Amino acid sequence: MIISAQNLTKSFKNVVALDNFNFEMSAGTLTALIGPDGAGKTTFMRLIAGLMLPTSGNLNVLGLNIIGNEQKIQEKISYMPQRFGLYEDLTISENMTLYADLHGVKMEIRRERFAKLLEMTGLERFTARLAGKLSGGMKQKLGLACTLIRSPELLLLDEPTVGVDPLSRRELWEIIKKLVAEENLSVLVSTAYMDEAELCENVFIVNRGKILMSGSPNDIKSVAKERCFRVKTPKNFPTRILQSILLDDKDFVIDSVPEGDFVRFIAAKDFSAENYSKKLNLPVEKIPARLEDGFMILLHKAEKNSLERVSGMKKLSLRENYSLSNEIDIVVKNLVRKFGDFIAVDKTNFSVRRGEVFGLLGPNGAGKTTTFRMLCGLLPMTDGFLSVAGVNLRTARTQARANIGYVAQKFSLYGNLTVLENLNFFGGAYGLSGKILQKRIDEVLSEFQLRGCENKNAGDLPGGYKQRLSMAAALIHKPKILFLDEPTSGIDPLARRDFWRQITDLSAKGTTIIITTHFMDEAEFCDRMMIQDHGKVLALGTPQEIRAKFGDENSTMNEIFISIVERSRGEAK
Repeated sequence: MIISAQNLTKSFKNVVALDNFNFEMSAGTLTALIGPDGAGKTTFMRLIAGLMLPTSGNLNVLGLNIIGNEQKIQEKISYMPQRFGLYEDLTISENMTLYADLHGVKMEIRRERFAKLLEMTGLERFTARLAGKLSGGMKQKLGLACTLIRSPELLLLDEPTVGVDPLSRRELWEIIKKLVAEENLSVLVSTAYMDEAELCENVFIVNRGKILMSGSPNDIKSVAKERCFRVKTPKNFPTRILQSILLDDKDFVIDSVPEGDFVRFIAAKDFSAENYSKKLNLPVEKIPARLEDGFMILLHKAEKNSLERVSGMKKLSLRENYSLSNEIDIVVKNLVRKFGDFIAVDKTNFSVRRGEVFGLLGPNGAGKTTTFRMLCGLLPMTDGFLSVAGVNLRTARTQARANIGYVAQKFSLYGNLTVLENLNFFGGAYGLSGKILQKRIDEVLSEFQLRGCENKNAGDLPGGYKQRLSMAAALIHKPKILFLDEPTSGIDPLARRDFWRQITDLSAKGTTIIITTHFMDEAEFCDRMMIQDHGKVLALGTPQEIRAKFGDENSTMNEIFISIVERSRGEAK
């Protein structure tokens, strides 16, 4: 056993991060940790790396007890935390040399090791580029290369693909699998992506510091055997609305997600497909289980007494008409943005209707964040026309921003202020005061389930709660348009379901949503989406239209996205 933990406990003041945790991992294996935010995954990795010591219990790494052997263990392992420390004003080559110096890698070993890692990561042509000028995917690859400057006996990866597009994620995982095969490397990885967990030999599901289940991906899939179904969305009815209707039906449905023209769902026990089909007046068919289905069943079972129910939501019905408004909230014509000679956005055209959920998708460095920032009025355009909520952004950016709510990719509220202080500050910044501000604070505390957290510092909240607070602050002034920049990055599936239920509610009430995301399954929630690369629009339409044009009924949105980008890049070459 390369890692062995018995009754491992780690406490921080009144918080128990790991609770009688038992874990075993064999050498030469690829093992995944999955679980909600605050489950204890990062704490466990930091204990393995000798960066903190257990409160009680036993932890052996590479045959050594962690207590008293921290330095010996650290000399044999490599650890890539969630925020890996690259030096942005150093080049790729200089970053790798710095980490080689820090780890005392001999000169005769470096040349061969550097060449192998650069080739494996596809960075060999960019060695003179500053790390700060790299895309998100390239930064993660460089982080992995620096982590592997020496050949470790154990590699720890804490959510290495957070904020990385599907193409770069696939490339990172090809590197990891190659290292496991060629160097017999042992890898422990925590991930928010269920398709990544399926690539591992063993998976441990962690929740509230305890292991709910461990086994092969097939073992976890078997938990959901015979309980997975799908129902076809009626014509001209939003799939996102049907998904929310099923999600709200707690007596019969545990979980539901859009998938093409269908909504797939996990049934509660004692479920009759025939009876449920009659209830919905729609055909229901059984489908095979996935690892994520087993994960969601186990998580719901563990959380059944503490799952918070979203309040104040609009009641949705299959009998209502949810057609989009004909009013246009955003108009983009021949939009161009240049940075010197570099064209980041190249003559982009689209419009967004009131109450629409519109997705901006693309690989890291595709131009979507630049487009996004121009739409928000945070970045001036070089050329073209852009209006938001009827206001021309070239002539009245400040006026346009009054109609906008914005949730940044990284948590951007004040970590040393409490939840209440943050809401008071942002409400005041948006021009609210007195009883009106207090009424809105009271409303958003309920709407985003932040009751009980009012006096906690924002920086101390778990990831899912930070995201709720960001949403509450962005919506406190009831904006017409909400901009969300990768809001679910690094958030577990359960928190993402709650988030999308709130988005569906907001759009049903008339709020227009613009969202960027690297979770391609989330593209299925959008009314329409646009895929960009190298500043150009590659695809624009509903998920169904894009699937029909670039794939087939059985293609996942991940596969379609990669196919569109690879085809475009092949044609460019």
